[in-house]
Amino acid sequence: MSYRTRANMMMIGVNVFWGMSYVFMKMGLNSLGSFTIIALRCLIAFFIAGLFFHKPLRQITRKTILSSAILGFLLFSVFSFVTFGVSMTSASNAGFLVSLTVIFVPLLHCLLVKKLPSWPIGLGVITTLTGIGVLTLKHPFHMNAGDLLCIGTALCYAIHITLTGTFTKNENPIALGILQLGFAGLFALTCSFLFEHPSIPATLSSWIAILGLGVFCSAIGFICQAIAQHYTTPAHTGLIFATEPIFAALFAALFLHELFTLKELIGSVIVVAGILIAQLDNLLLKKRVHYQETLPK
Repeated sequence: MSYRTRANMMMIGVNVFWGMSYVFMKMGLNSLGSFTIIALRCLIAFFIAGLFFHKPLRQITRKTILSSAILGFLLFSVFSFVTFGVSMTSASNAGFLVSLTVIFVPLLHCLLVKKLPSWPIGLGVITTLTGIGVLTLKHPFHMNAGDLLCIGTALCYAIHITLTGTFTKNENPIALGILQLGFAGLFALTCSFLFEHPSIPATLSSWIAILGLGVFCSAIGFICQAIAQHYTTPAHTGLIFATEPIFAALFAALFLHELFTLKELIGSVIVVAGILIAQLDNLLLKKRVHYQETLPK
């Protein structure tokens, strides 16, 4: 099994955790402010990850700190935009618009490398976006301030994925993954003191939500993302992120007793098909490399 395949599998596991985050967020918002939740999840993740992976932090440079601050601000923006966006629009519109990340990532990558995406990636993006639409979009579709915030979430997410892929090529991915959580937590904590009344969880369900968000969805999730993106491309990462609404729907059905309808099942199948189509890019690349190696020199 190649490193890229392992990295893609790791990213799918990360999306399982992020699918769980919607359940944890709903549990936490019952008693805590939005910025407070973001601050707690990121700072808890930062200290836990720093405790277990303290060695990479001993060798950080100014460049690593600057890169982590940029990623941390983007991460804070993603969490903030989606939290307030969902409060002003329907869940179906938000799910579709946030998933526009799968379109923005290849477009940003193409702008950086000044090259059009391969046909498997292009077809995979179109198929995946179609599946997301079937999975999450309901009639009628209206554009409002919440929708614009969700589009901002997708754009910030795409920039975060693209820059993570760039930074991890020259920086320690574990150090980047840990430090970005610390910066995101500090940005959120500042906003919590400015705009909310920060507090610690007061109920068992709130503690479960915060620890779930901090340990699984943030500490494990974003560090694994940084490591995986060292071995895979931003385009593939963006496509794999499209599985997040599938896991979110499954966990919502299991823990929040929301129905997983036939329409959502069909949408899930289309999303998986799009991801598999995009993986043809790996096979074609291997064939080209093998063909070039067999040519007489």
